[in-house]
Amino acid sequence: MPLAPNIEREKTMWVQQIKLAFNSHVLLKCIGLTIFISLFFTAYFYVLNHPAFPVTVIPNTYLDRLIGFQPLALPIYLSLWVYVAFPAMLTIKLRELYEFTLSIALMSTVGLVIFYFWPTTIPVNEIDWALHPSINFLKSVDAAGNACPSLHVATALFSGAWLGYILRRTNAPFWVKAINIIWCVSIIYSTLATRQHVVLDVLGGLVLASISILLARQLFWQE
Repeated sequence: MPLAPNIEREKTMWVQQIKLAFNSHVLLKCIGLTIFISLFFTAYFYVLNHPAFPVTVIPNTYLDRLIGFQPLALPIYLSLWVYVAFPAMLTIKLRELYEFTLSIALMSTVGLVIFYFWPTTIPVNEIDWALHPSINFLKSVDAAGNACPSLHVATALFSGAWLGYILRRTNAPFWVKAINIIWCVSIIYSTLATRQHVVLDVLGGLVLASISILLARQLFWQE
């Protein structure tokens, strides 16, 4: 009988830890995320518009032809910028917040350096973007450059792995961990469904993120 209260306490402990994390250093996190994303986009669009060398077209593959165009995937694609905030917002210690910021900044910098010296783009799609105003707006803002490796994919996988580390440490239930995985995979899929990237871009992003995750695990994670 005494075991029941302990079980209930364990079930709610992760919620308490999440609440504590969200309420820790809120102003610093919000300002820091705003500055980080602003600096990233400034560098991203500069590299996009000032490539050092001729642009290489990354070809389609058989898988690209199998995956259909899905304009309804756009909200999932854009949700990355909410998703990437969770690992930062769920940190309690300032040291861990700095470690996450440093890690994702280093990964992004590597991607931008690759884009600068090896500018890439995706093939022209035979889609009338005027029929899809939301996607057409995305295309007008984010031209089909800085393609390989996909930083959208790399950021999603890296954020998902770091968030998974936090959820394991707080003993979050399986369904919360499952939502994290599904969200991460959905964002990666959306890069193909919205025709922002091709499969080879995605593979490049997965490799970049995997290397960054291994480094973070060796240097920062305590499991």
